[in-house]
Amino acid sequence: MAVSGLYFVLFVLMHMYGNLKILAGHEQFDTYAHHLRVLGEPMLPYSGFLWIFRITLIIAVVAHVYSAFKLWGRANSARSNRYLVKDAMHTPVSSRTMRWGGIALLLFIVFHLLQFTLRSFYVGTAPVSSPAAMVIAAFQTPWLTLIYVLAMIALGLHLHHGVWSACQTLGFTNTAKARGTAKAASTIVAALVVIGFLIPPFAIQLGMIK
Repeated sequence: MAVSGLYFVLFVLMHMYGNLKILAGHEQFDTYAHHLRVLGEPMLPYSGFLWIFRITLIIAVVAHVYSAFKLWGRANSARSNRYLVKDAMHTPVSSRTMRWGGIALLLFIVFHLLQFTLRSFYVGTAPVSSPAAMVIAAFQTPWLTLIYVLAMIALGLHLHHGVWSACQTLGFTNTAKARGTAKAASTIVAALVVIGFLIPPFAIQLGMIK
């Protein structure tokens, strides 16, 4: 579970970097999107690299979800009601929201893929061919921006607990100093991702990107 989670963190950071390209302008964002589609040519077909990456990501997500549900089942069968009450009082919010936040994120990922990858539906103006224009049209819509904000908060909480748990699983918290470093890393990664992902939609909503 730790390995699949760290792979997902790597993808999230790369995706955030790509999203921030829109701050440089339409042309730079579209060029970046095109570069991803032709990466590996002629050894790979058009968009071949992207689909290989997407498939491996799906495998990682499925493995992560499967492991999470197994842990969820074990925890539910092992805990007593008394322990649950005590645990809820002392457990951080990121830990308490891990399960349902994960389910919410899974639903958001499906929604996000249908909109931006498969283009099953469009939000905002009529369908456009430019990736930058599609993103801007989407985030000029307040309700979609609100969904995105809530999803990024859920992602931040999930990452905060997930990075810490991964450090524990991989044996990076054996000393007090290591635990402090792991906690700081989990907070920094979570904050960086939330802020990084929310900059473009807020910039679009405020009219800074048109």
